[in-house]
Order: sequence, then C-alpha cells, then structure tokens
Amino acid sequence: MSAATREALPPGPRAPRPAQIAAWIARPLAFMERCQRRYGDVFTMRVENGKTWVFFSHPDAIKEIFTGDPRVFHAGEGNVILLPILGARSVLLLDEAEHLEQRKLMLPSFHGERMQRYGELMNEIAEREIERWPTGEPFRLWPHMQDLTLEVILRAVFGVEQGARLERLRGALKSMLDWTVDRRRMLALALLGPHRINESRTFRRALAPFDSVILDEVRRRRDDPDLSERDDVLSLLLQARFEDGSPMSDAELRDQLVTLLVAGHETTATSLSWAIERLVRHPAALERLTEEARAGEDGYVDAVVKETLRLRPVIPIVVRLLKEPAEIGGWTLPAGVSAVPAVHLVHRRADVYPDPHRFRPERFLESPAGTYSWIPFGGGVRRCLGASFAQFEMNIVLSAIARSVQLAPADPEPERVTRRAISMTPLRGAEVIVTGRSRPPAHGQAADERAAAAA
Repeated sequence: MSAATREALPPGPRAPRPAQIAAWIARPLAFMERCQRRYGDVFTMRVENGKTWVFFSHPDAIKEIFTGDPRVFHAGEGNVILLPILGARSVLLLDEAEHLEQRKLMLPSFHGERMQRYGELMNEIAEREIERWPTGEPFRLWPHMQDLTLEVILRAVFGVEQGARLERLRGALKSMLDWTVDRRRMLALALLGPHRINESRTFRRALAPFDSVILDEVRRRRDDPDLSERDDVLSLLLQARFEDGSPMSDAELRDQLVTLLVAGHETTATSLSWAIERLVRHPAALERLTEEARAGEDGYVDAVVKETLRLRPVIPIVVRLLKEPAEIGGWTLPAGVSAVPAVHLVHRRADVYPDPHRFRPERFLESPAGTYSWIPFGGGVRRCLGASFAQFEMNIVLSAIARSVQLAPADPEPERVTRRAISMTPLRGAEVIVTGRSRPPAHGQAADERAAAAA
C-alpha cells in the first residue's frame, strides 16, 4: 500500500449501479475477485441503494477498520440490510452505547462454562440426526445440517424440549427464512432499501405469524415459576437488567432472539455442510479426522473447522458505515461511505496462506489464525457474540459424524458456491453417500470425555 494518502474514492467498476447490484446478487465472490484482479487490494463498488462501498483485502487495512473508533465506524448502520428480518433493536443493528448495553446483557449467555454444558445436548442431537441418514444412496447433507443446528439453537436459546411448542417454533422459523431468501425479494431489498421494505404492509404481514410465535414463547417463559432455575438463553435474557435496573422490553427480546436464531442456525448449518463437502474430496484429511475423533482428540477437528471457515466463509464481507471521514489503507474516505473488509479475499491471500485455494487444515496446526487475516466472525468490538458457540458446535458435530459414518462424495466434482440471501452455500446442497457405519458411543459419552479432558 502506498504511504501517500489519497482523498478521491478508490477505482472500481464503472457499470451503472443497477448493473453492479445485479452482478453482486448473482455472483458476489466472482465479482469481488474480478475487481481485485483489476484494481488491487482497495476498490469501490456501488451495490446498495444509495450507498458506496469501498472494499479492503489487506490485513493492515482491516486492522485499521476493526480497531477504529466505534463512533466513526458504525457496524449497526452497516448491517441495516438485515433490518426487516432482525428488527431495529437487534444487537447487530445498534451502535455505540446502545450496542454495548445490549452486548453486555447477552455476553453471559455465551460464557465458556455455560457453553460447555451445551456439549452433551449438541452431541445427542447430532447422533440422533446421523442415524436418520440413508445408506448407499446420494442425499443432500445441507437440509439435514439445517435440521440439526435448528434443533440445537431452539433448545439452547429457548430451552424448549420435544413437543408441540418446539414444532411450532421450528415451523415458524423455517417459513420465515424460506420467505426471505427468495431472489426477487433480495433484489427488491437491494433496489428499494431496507427501510422501505421494513415499512411494507406485505412484508409485515408475512412476518407476523413468526413474530407471534416468538412473543408467545417470551410471555410463557416470563410467567414460568422456575425461571430463575433455568439456564437457556431466553431465561437468562428475561432475568438480565440494564444498568438502571430495567429489563429488556418485548421488542428488544424479540429482536435479540431472532438475531440468535437466524445467525446461529443458518450460518452454522452451511459451514458444517461446507466442511463435509471439502472433507469427502480430501480423503487424507477425512481419515485423519476420523482417527483423532475416535481417539477422543480434538486438535485436528478444530483445524478442519478453521480451514473450512477460511476457504468457504458463509458471509463474505462485513460492513462499517463511516460517520466521519477516515483514513484507511492510505485512502481518506468521506463520511457516508461504507468501509468493507472483504472476508473472502483476505482469506485467499497467497502472502498469508500459501497455496490459498487448497483445503489444508494442517496450516492451522502449524500457525494460529491471524486476528486480521482470519475473520469469518468479523472482528474488534463487533466480533460475533456466538463465534465460540458456533465453532464448539461444529467441532462436536464433525467429530460425531467422523466417529459414526463413512462418507463419499456423490459426485467427485467440487460443488460451486451459490447465494442464499446473504450467505454462500453449496450449489448441490453438499451431496454425499453414506458408505458404511460404525457403532457410535452412547449419547453424551464423547461430550463427557471432552469435558473431563478440559477440566
């Protein structure tokens, strides 16, 4: 990067904004890669209604963004595209003091000791799901990973066991997600903007049944005489208090719960699907994972998770809206521009990751993940609250799969990336074949062994 500071916007594609939006929606990763090849580590795109985005893919520039003043670098406003689904009080859409207040109330739910207690639940759900997989015939893994992670998040967040209430929550969330990922609605969102969509009667009517289910569960739990004895996330949030002693409102609870459901379910399911898609095409890596999982070791599975999230990040960018002019990477950008760390691009830098397109988990056994070069969960004070939960869940599920079944790809050709709303998913849904089965440990045994080893 040049030592000189430049005040004009960095170069970028000259196509009209609608054409750039269409290219971004259709193939965002290819669009970013073309721009990087032509313009370098910093380039400008116009892919949001009325907004200008400047992309950065050098770790030094990303560090400047993630360590920048939160009063200048607004992540909440940068995430406004999520407003119609998550709601205005979502921790992802708040900035400055409001964001810190909500984050402080939510952090205890993801404390290390509490998260470890979810391990047995995750393992039990994973083993039960694996038993349902057909043997000897191709099937799409991704829907099964969705079912698995949805079960985990509903039980961990809501603390609802099997029964009609769990089915009602599951059905409401699936319907909401299916409605929102339609590409025509995504295009409307990009062209009209999230505020206009959020005020649309059609959209509010479509979301109303889902909101009703969430708020009904909030009211039920608030009236539960055993509330103080529970440790699910909803119960903890109902008992949490702001510094002035006030509790979260129903609107705040709704938005935080939806944020956890959407962020903790869809993304983890997709990452697990990508991990298997990569592993079945790299037999040596899958064999090593299987051997170590059966031995109760977790070093390699953690490396597999990190390498999957490097090579196939589910969310390919993060966004910070500048409230004041800011110097980043040798460029002085004006207020109103969005600074965009390009997760997908920095993860594929050859100067950081030799042979960057190769799936090689060993690289994370040789050296730790870089704070500003491995950023699947963002970074700085806005790093994803559920990052440790997601990685922990991936470790447990992948270990359970490796212990329980032998897998092969349904097609030897790698699966291409396709867009589903804001996430990047396997085009064929991670198609695999179960070629054999092993007798898994009893439910919870592996989690107990890991907990004992960590003690």
